[in-house]
Amino acid sequence: MRTPRLVVASLVAAVVVTAGCTLPVFAPEDDDAAPTVGGSAPPAVPGTQAQWTACPEVPTDLVGQGASGMTYDCASVAVPQDWNNPQSGETYEVAMIRIRSDRQTARTGSLLINPGGPGGSGIDTAVYLSYGQTFGGLPTEITDKFDLIGFDPRGVGRSSPVKCISNADQDASFGMQPDPESDAEFQEVVALNQKIAQDCGQKYGDKLANFSTEQAARDMDALRTAVGDEKMTYLGFSYGTLLGATYAQLYPDKIRALVLDGAVDPKQDMVDSSETQAKGFERAFTNFTAWCKAQGARCPIADDPRKAVTDAMAKADASPLRGADGREATAGWIFLSVISSLYTETSWLPLARALDGLRGGDPEGVFKLADAYADRKPDGTYSNLFDANYAVNCADSSETLTVDRVRQLQSEWRTKYPLFGASMAIGMLSCAFWPAKRDPYPTGAATGAPPIVVVGTTGDPATPYENTAELASMLGTGQVLTWEGEGHTAYPSTSCIRDAVDKYLIDLQVPQVGLRCPAK
Repeated sequence: MRTPRLVVASLVAAVVVTAGCTLPVFAPEDDDAAPTVGGSAPPAVPGTQAQWTACPEVPTDLVGQGASGMTYDCASVAVPQDWNNPQSGETYEVAMIRIRSDRQTARTGSLLINPGGPGGSGIDTAVYLSYGQTFGGLPTEITDKFDLIGFDPRGVGRSSPVKCISNADQDASFGMQPDPESDAEFQEVVALNQKIAQDCGQKYGDKLANFSTEQAARDMDALRTAVGDEKMTYLGFSYGTLLGATYAQLYPDKIRALVLDGAVDPKQDMVDSSETQAKGFERAFTNFTAWCKAQGARCPIADDPRKAVTDAMAKADASPLRGADGREATAGWIFLSVISSLYTETSWLPLARALDGLRGGDPEGVFKLADAYADRKPDGTYSNLFDANYAVNCADSSETLTVDRVRQLQSEWRTKYPLFGASMAIGMLSCAFWPAKRDPYPTGAATGAPPIVVVGTTGDPATPYENTAELASMLGTGQVLTWEGEGHTAYPSTSCIRDAVDKYLIDLQVPQVGLRCPAK
C-alpha cells in the first residue's frame, strides 16, 4: 500500500523485473490523455461482455517482446463515474488486458490481478507475470488454467487517469527534508502539500471523490461480467488486498477465490496505519542491518548501516552531491532510496553500494533506487502513479488531521521510530488540505463469501505482518498463510507459498490452518 509522499506500494515488478524497484506505470504525455488499449473496439458497458482486440504492442513497449506462447488482447469497460448516481451518464473507461497461453486446456476462468499502490498498473503487472516462473512470473499451472486479466483501476495509467501534480512539485516533494525540524522547513512541506491539493482541486473539483476504493471495487464487478465469468477469481497485492476486501464485502456471492497478499488492515485510521508502517520499516531496516553485518566485506557499510544512512543525510543537508542530470542528492532522495530498497531483499546490496557510493562522491546509485520507486523517467517526467495515489488515499480517508496534530506526531514518532517515524507522520499532511468530499470504504465481514486466503510476510515493511490476521478476521472467512521471509508480498516467491496459492486458485483447496512457509 502507498501512503502519499512516503509511498508504500506493491512491488510485484521488483519480483519479475530485475531492473525495477517499483511497479512501472504508463502515464499520459499530457494532462488529459493516456495511452489507449483495445484499438478501435468500443468500451463495454456494465453487464455486457468486452470486445477484445489484439494488442501485442503492450508487451513490446514494456519489455521488448511478448512472452513465448502468449496472446495479448485488450479491451475497456465504460463504468459510471459515480456508482451512486449512474443515471448521470458520465463515465470513465477502465482499461484491461487479457493474456492467454496457447497451452491452456480445460480453462477454469479469468484471474483478475491488481498490484497495489494505489496507482499501480494491473495491465503492466499482468504482462510481467506472463513471462513465467523462470523470470519470476506466474507458474504454468496457473496460466494453463486461467486467462490473466490485468486492469488499471479508474484514475490510474490508461483508465481515465488523474494528472494534477507537476513534475517540479514531485521533485520538490521527494527531495525535501524527510524530517523537517525547523519551523521554516516544516512550513515548506506544508505549503507544498497545500499547493498540490489546490492544483488537484482546481482541475477535478468534487469528482476527486469518484476515485475511491469502493467505486473501483464496483468497477471490478463490471469487469467480471465483461470477461464472461460467473464468479470472481482475484489476486491482489498490497493495496490490492484492500480493493479485494472491499469487493468481498460488496459482492460476497460473486466470489470464486480471492488471494490477498500483503494485507492492509481496513479498520486502521490514517494515524494507526502510518504508525504501523513506521514500525514495519524500522523492523525491516533492523533486518537489513543484521544481514549487512553478517556479510562482512561484501557489504561496504557493514560497520554501522544505520549510521551510514544518518551520516549521509546529514552531509547532504550541509553539502549535497549533484547528479549527472543536475539534481542535488538531498536527504529526501537518500531517504527515498532507503525506503525503496526495503521492499525486496535483493535490493539490500544495491542500497549498501549506493550509500558507499555517496561516501566516494557518487550519488547515481541513490538516484537509481529512488527514481525506480518514484517512477521518475530519465527525462525528469513522472507517471500518474502519485497523482492517483493522492486521489485514492484522500478519497478513502474519513478523517482530516490538523497541521498541529501532524507536527505533534512527528516529534513523538521521531523518538519511537528514529529513522522512519517522523517522515511517516509528515506524510499525513498530504490529505490535510484535500479539497473534495470523502468516500470511505466499508470495514465489515464478507458474509456469505467462501474462504479467502490472506498471505502475510513476517519481514514486510509496508504492510506489516500483524495486518494479516486482522484482515482475515475482519472478513470472517479469511485463512492466514504465512511466509517467514523479507520484503513486500510473498507470492510466488518460494515453492511452499506458490504451491499453497496455486492449489487454492486452481482446485479451491484452502491452505491448512497455521501453515508457515520458510524463507527459502
